[in-house]
Amino acid sequence: MRKKFSELWKRPAFRRTAALALAAALICGGAALWALGGGRDAAEAANTRLLPIYSVERDQKMVSLSFDAAWGNEDTQTLIDILGKYDVKVTFFVVGQWVDKYPESVKALHEAGHEVMNHSNDHAHFNSLSADEIVANISACADKLEAVTGVRPTLFRPPYGEYDDHVIAAVRSMGVEPIQWDVDSLDWKDLSAKEIYNRVTTKVRPGSIVLFHNAALHTPEALEDIVKFLLSEGYTIVPISQLILTGPYTIDHTGRQFAAGG
Repeated sequence: MRKKFSELWKRPAFRRTAALALAAALICGGAALWALGGGRDAAEAANTRLLPIYSVERDQKMVSLSFDAAWGNEDTQTLIDILGKYDVKVTFFVVGQWVDKYPESVKALHEAGHEVMNHSNDHAHFNSLSADEIVANISACADKLEAVTGVRPTLFRPPYGEYDDHVIAAVRSMGVEPIQWDVDSLDWKDLSAKEIYNRVTTKVRPGSIVLFHNAALHTPEALEDIVKFLLSEGYTIVPISQLILTGPYTIDHTGRQFAAGG
């Protein structure tokens, strides 16, 4: 049988017929799924991948700025000063080992009114950890942050932006919400302040979460102009916990959070 099929497959007409039959089956199957599940809901139901929140569906012009802190600390106070000038509150995701090195900076962020959230204890690759190791890692960082700020973090950003289903499931099992971003400043690539400004201001939209780093070369230089642009465009800048939806919600295939039934 195997030989007979291989001989048939050598014939172009047979290959064309097989390809057309496969395409027709896929189209019909997809259409059936769409009809049975009600369009968008069926497409989302078919996608079983667990996703963190990348952005939020918001009618209001709200946006969140976030900063990952894992290594350097040269510019943290400068960022606090710039944000304070415009009375803007943001979210910092910090690594537990960074807390060990710079507890006074963590305290300064908290006292300035910024959210200080969890970015793991040691910036590990979470895809390679077991569920128990993930919980232990996140808990270790949370313990350190709570000891300094008095507040236990409720949001988590995976190191390197890496995750899979078992990572997201483990995080949510702790009652913690995993957070990504939909606007990447790419400041870690040492882009110029102008390039950072252009990337952010051309990509931001209501409900966006913007990614920066606390120790990137030109972030402080770009930040003030970005804040001024957002405010002039009518955006309200809020910490991520005030941007995300706390009631029942769904997340589409892009990671955008919607109110359930919305």
